[in-house]
Order: sequence, then structure tokens, then C-alpha cells
Amino acid sequence: MRTTGRRALGRQFGWLWAAFVVSSYGTGLRFGAFPMIAVLLLHSGPTQVAALAAAGRAVGALVAVPLGPWVEFRRKRPVMVAMDLARCAALLSVPAAFALGRLSFAQLLVVSVAVAAADIAFRAASGAYLKALVPPEDLLVANGRFESTTWTATVVGPPLGGAAMGMFGPMTTVVADAVSYLLSALGLHAIGGTEPRPARAGAARLRAGELLEGWRFVLGHPTLRPLFFNSIVVNGLIMATEPLLAVLLLGRLGFAPWEYGLAFAAPCIGGLVGSRLAPRLVARFGQHKVLYTAGLLRACWSVGLAFVRPGVPGLVLIMVVQFGLVTCCGLFNPVLSTCRLDHTATDRVVRTLTAWSVSSSAAIAALTAVWGLLAAAIGPRTAIAVAGVLLLATPLLLPRREHAPLDTREQAASLT
Repeated sequence: MRTTGRRALGRQFGWLWAAFVVSSYGTGLRFGAFPMIAVLLLHSGPTQVAALAAAGRAVGALVAVPLGPWVEFRRKRPVMVAMDLARCAALLSVPAAFALGRLSFAQLLVVSVAVAAADIAFRAASGAYLKALVPPEDLLVANGRFESTTWTATVVGPPLGGAAMGMFGPMTTVVADAVSYLLSALGLHAIGGTEPRPARAGAARLRAGELLEGWRFVLGHPTLRPLFFNSIVVNGLIMATEPLLAVLLLGRLGFAPWEYGLAFAAPCIGGLVGSRLAPRLVARFGQHKVLYTAGLLRACWSVGLAFVRPGVPGLVLIMVVQFGLVTCCGLFNPVLSTCRLDHTATDRVVRTLTAWSVSSSAAIAALTAVWGLLAAAIGPRTAIAVAGVLLLATPLLLPRREHAPLDTREQAASLT
């Protein structure tokens, strides 16, 4: 089996990857723009800014629930193009309203919800489309390229976006992200070819029970169930501590904004390293062993953030911890994405990925709120330490045994 990252995956995948690249860099450029708009232009307080981050993600996840079954039985590429155009239109409404003097916090909240819901639908449709476009033996290489793009955009995008916001204002990066979605839609259209409409068994109309089909499948699967719980808990705990780290580092420890940005942007190079190593390590040690080892190692780093101190030693500590964490995540994520596709029947990919994304977004929003209250009670450093200790226990949620993926036809037969 050829699994090296240099394997050519064809012209159609090239366009798909190009669309992903441009939208990823656009999102990286826009990083932090909405909170900055809320604070500087709308004079919002900390509570409103926190609500913008949490409510947008949580309500967007709720809105995305019915999109899974709806997308499942439609051609995926038109859905992806539609989600790109929807995100473009939603984002462009912000500078348009600002130019007319009508921008409000409520509009920012609505746009955040719309973008979050479209993100979930797009990712679910793109997973199903990728499974149909790329041979099974090349899925890990393809997912590794997407993962490396994500981390590269995380390294490059926020610093450039911060510079652009400093010189031209936050609306500049919102427009840039909107344009990136338009270019992504054009790239997806350039893929060409025909995509058959998925066959739908049973009733032609969407049934209420189908809204939960993704969760029923995941929770009944011996491999995906533990990975599902591990993923949402780990992501939720890591993301819940981000606002607390900002308060601790920028407030109590006196880090300059550029130091804060450097501490979290530079280690993202580790994500590129991990994603590039994933195909080689899986080829040598097998998918299950790499998934378990990377999942174990990524749980060991975050507790170190509770010991950060002012000055250069603290900055070095953060960068070392973040580099280790991001490298393990960069290795784990593409293997997880490939494992999910391997174990999911073609006619359930969208609903499964939607359920996964919705659960992850809801968990991040809930844990962010809980850890905000915890930090108010016991202090941000102690709350960060609690999250780090809990992360040490998350490898217990990983699957201990390897289950061979079923043939697609056997999967479909076993679940009907």
C-alpha cells in the first residue's frame, strides 16, 4: 500500500484541496475580528464578547442538526458550494451594515450562528465527498494534507490578520474571509465531472427519527463510540481554557500581545510536523496503534500550562507545551478522520460527521461556560490545572482493541 504524503491524488482532489487552502487562510486572517468589532466598534463588555463566542457556536450546532439528514441524500459538491456562498453572504453583511451605520451586536450574533452552522454542514458534506473521490488507501494522505493546511493557516493567518486589523481595521479581514469563501466555491465548481444523486431508501421526506441517526450509529459502534467521547472531551477541555489563558497571560502575568500571539502561533508548526508524519507512522505501526499512542500523548501536555511564570521562562514553557500538544493533535486528527470514514457506510457519512461536529461544538460551548464560572471561583490558574488533570484521564476513553472496518455493503446491511 502506498501511503506517503507525496502520492498524487489527481486533478479533482487538487481543486478540492485548493478550495480548502484558500478558505482556511481566509478564516485564519479573520481570527479575532468579531471580538475586536464587538469591543472597539460596538463597545460591548466582556459578558457580551463571551456570549458571542459561546452562543454562536452552540446555536450554530443546534441549527446544523437537521442539515445532516438533509445533506446526506443530496449531491455533496453543490451543497459545499452553497455553504461557501452562504458564509460569504453572511460575512459581507457585516461590513455592509457598518458602512450604512446599522451594525449591531445582534447582527454579529446572527452571523456567527449562520457561519457556525454552515461550517458544520460543509465539513460533513466534504467528508462524504472525499470518501467518494479518493480511493480508501489514499484517505489518510488526503486527510493529512488537509490537516497540514489547517495548521499552516493557523501559523500564518492570525499574525497577518492582526497586522491588517491594526492598519486597516477589523472589517478588512472579514471581507478577506468572505472573498476566500467565494474563491473556494469557484474552486469546487472547477472540479467538474458528474456526481450521482444518492439513493434514498424508504420515505422520500425527512423523518424526525433521522435527525438522531448519526448519534445512534456512533454510539452503537465499538470503535467510533470511545473515539467520539474522547474527542469531544479533549477538544472541550482544551478550548475551555483558552479564554482563561488569555486572562492569565495578558492580565496577571503581563505578557505583551505580540508575546501572547507568538506563544500560540509558532508551536502550530508542530501540527504540520504531526500531519506529515501520520501516513508514514500508520504504514509502519498500523492505524490503531498510532491513534492510541497519539491520543495518549496529547493528553499529557496541557497540565504544564498551570505552571507558567512571567518573562522569558514562561514564554518558553508555553511554546514547549503547545508544540508538544499541537504535534500530537496534528498526528491524531488525520488518523481519526480516516478511521471515521473507514468505519462509516457511505450512506451515513454526512449524518455521522454532523452528529460529531454538533456534539463537539456543544461540548466546547458548555465547557467554556463552566470553566469561566470555575475560574471566577478558584482563579484562572487553578481552573487551568483542573482541566489539565482531567485531560490526563481521557486516554481511558480511547478504544483498547482494534476492530476491522466493515465492507461498505456489509455496513449498510447491518444498519438497515
